Amino acid sequence: MSFDMQTTGLQLRSLVKASGELELSLARIPVQPPGPGEILVRVEGSPINPSDLGLLVSAADMSQAKASGTADSPVITAPVPPAYMKAVAARVDDSMPVGNEGAGVVVAAGEGAEGLIGKTVAILGGAMYAQYRTVKAADALLLPEDVTPAEGASCFVNPLTALGMVETMRREGHTALVHTAAASNLGQMLNRLCLKDGVALVNIVRSAEQAALLKRQGAVHVLDSTSPNFTEELTEALVTTGATLAFDAIGGGRLVGQILTAMEVAANRKATEYSRYGSTTYKQAYIYGGLDTRPTELNRGFGMSWGVGGWLLTPFLMKIGAEAAQALRQRVASELKTTFASHYTAEISLAEALQPDILAAYNRRATGEKYLINPNKGV
Repeated sequence: MSFDMQTTGLQLRSLVKASGELELSLARIPVQPPGPGEILVRVEGSPINPSDLGLLVSAADMSQAKASGTADSPVITAPVPPAYMKAVAARVDDSMPVGNEGAGVVVAAGEGAEGLIGKTVAILGGAMYAQYRTVKAADALLLPEDVTPAEGASCFVNPLTALGMVETMRREGHTALVHTAAASNLGQMLNRLCLKDGVALVNIVRSAEQAALLKRQGAVHVLDSTSPNFTEELTEALVTTGATLAFDAIGGGRLVGQILTAMEVAANRKATEYSRYGSTTYKQAYIYGGLDTRPTELNRGFGMSWGVGGWLLTPFLMKIGAEAAQALRQRVASELKTTFASHYTAEISLAEALQPDILAAYNRRATGEKYLINPNKGV
């Protein structure tokens, strides 16, 4: 091995106790030496994605969070409302590591993987909010030499989700897309991808400032859902693009129903005869996020040819198979500094991630804001 082997490293943990309390803390855990075909990675970047927050803060009421511990070993506690304890029963009293993806430098390797020592790699394997991570070399994505760990940290979830949306569109016979919360890091990425691939995209945002941001990046169809003319503008954009597939990050409220209704109106603009069952054009909305935790409201003003369902990246990748999934990963690696570039609001350490003000900031899940944890920051 080519470096002074560390015996332990810090890892961020999330624990829901049977008493109804969430506890976030830093644990010092043994560093697992790499075996044959394995590598040990010093993690230098791991993004905080919405999917990570679902595990990190669970169903806790973070408005009542309390801080304790020390500056180097902080602890955050918050109550979990009794109504939500059944939903998290499977993880009660199980201290869980957090962090879906990340990147870092290979500092040691087992037999057969020595050629990766010193290389920068990206990993999608969980437990990435940690200073060190041992994984199979075959599960790591070798990054180009000019890509830093920070640049490669988000090369799985958001880029593959954007590619997955476009691939789903093609496989299901649609020709254009609608995307909500479109000024997010993912939304900006999807906009760049669609512009590059010639896919018509209707971007829905929640403020004039977000609309301006996307327009500066070349987005063609950008709609502000707070506009008094939103319904009419959405319908016209759907008539122009022919979009019949939507990916919704909001989840709750009326937006999905509004989109499907506007799709129906757009389809009927081209109808040659009336049908009491609505148009025969199939309209699909996939909910992949939960920025609004209220129930999803459907007004049923969109005929009988429609569908609403959930969409997640991992099941999609399993569905398309290893060869197709690997092709998507390779495209991400080749366009990390362009199409799939990520930009961060701040880079924080593990200890800083448990500072109340910083935790509150990234837990807001504000559109366009994204935080990067560097577990080895300042080390």
